[in-house]
Amino acid sequence: MQKVTKIASVLMLSLCGSIVAPAAMAVEKCPIDKRQSKAVGATAAKKVQSSFESYTEGNIDEAIATLLETNARNDFDKAYIARMLGNFYAEKGQMKTAIKYLETAVVADVLGGTDHAATLRLYADLLLQEKMFKEAIPYYYKWMEFTCKSESQIYRRIGIAYSELKQWDKVLEVADKGIELSDKPDKGLYQMKLTAYFNKKDYKQAVKILEVMVPLFQDDKRLWVQLAQFYLMTEDYDRSLATYDLAYKNGFLETEGNITRLSQLLSQQGAPYQAAKIFEKHMKSGLIEENKKSYNQLAGFYHNAKNLKEAALYYGKSAALDNDGETYLKQGRILVLDQKHREAIPVLKKALDSGLEHPGEAQFELALAYLTLKQYKPAYQRAQLAAKDNKTKRTANSYISYIKEKARIHNVAL
Repeated sequence: MQKVTKIASVLMLSLCGSIVAPAAMAVEKCPIDKRQSKAVGATAAKKVQSSFESYTEGNIDEAIATLLETNARNDFDKAYIARMLGNFYAEKGQMKTAIKYLETAVVADVLGGTDHAATLRLYADLLLQEKMFKEAIPYYYKWMEFTCKSESQIYRRIGIAYSELKQWDKVLEVADKGIELSDKPDKGLYQMKLTAYFNKKDYKQAVKILEVMVPLFQDDKRLWVQLAQFYLMTEDYDRSLATYDLAYKNGFLETEGNITRLSQLLSQQGAPYQAAKIFEKHMKSGLIEENKKSYNQLAGFYHNAKNLKEAALYYGKSAALDNDGETYLKQGRILVLDQKHREAIPVLKKALDSGLEHPGEAQFELALAYLTLKQYKPAYQRAQLAAKDNKTKRTANSYISYIKEKARIHNVAL
């Protein structure tokens, strides 16, 4: 959707016909069309020709030296030579020197239409490349004004400059213009808008941009993940889960972090068993590292799913890595809950041996295990030890009488 001022003017004139006065029928020319091409003076022309021949032969340093020797006598010749020097220095990678000469040519504003337009654009591009963002922006607009052209890529460059300057409202403005002018969807311009909304902390608008981007660029795995993450940020957990799940089914979740988020969402949204199976699958494949944190997460998923056998297994793997008493205690409690009292006893003893902040917790679980196994003497001993811990004192004391009674009934000496 390029500007068509000139064409529109002609069309309007053709429609109006004889109604328009002859004086008003002159079509306003673009600045680039008004600017006549000129030739350098005779003295400068010889140097320019010699320099160009050196350049075409690959002797760029010689080409530059020849131009530097030129005694330009008027503004046009000076600007023309400055433009050539700017181009040569840019090709050599000497950008700051190139910018200095191009600025001379641009400020003189005397070159022919095509030459001046090309110099404006190169000057703006080099300013942008050299991170002179504030300085680059007006020269892109000058190029558009001079050529009467509006290109999406020019607005994209302006958007880059405004992004670097953190002027996010300006970024949104030029990105929209660029998108409007694009012949086909420009991912870079949409991404620019997304970045702007993110930095403005306008996450709801960011979601809207991503909802447009995902259908347009369906094969971009990152966009699916970004949309799921932004749904999370806006607390739209159902849509976040749905997006993560769809991305997973399409093979777009390729990192440990993304698989973990999907599993966490599944567990939180009422599907802990599915969460555990996905997490376990990718742990076994090697994508998720087998460490204490991942073992605990997987045990937690299975625990929430009431798959106590698997939960106990992974808490045990976690505890064994660093001889962690608290995690052994979790494993022991789950074994007791799963009626695996004999298996629980050595685990709970490991918890005590490894050290606990409140050892009474493990002692009480041992008391329960022994009690269920009708081993009243060790049950009584463990309950007494549990009663010495302030955290379990009250509960343990309530069981001591019960254990005594059971022992009496079964004629067991305590």
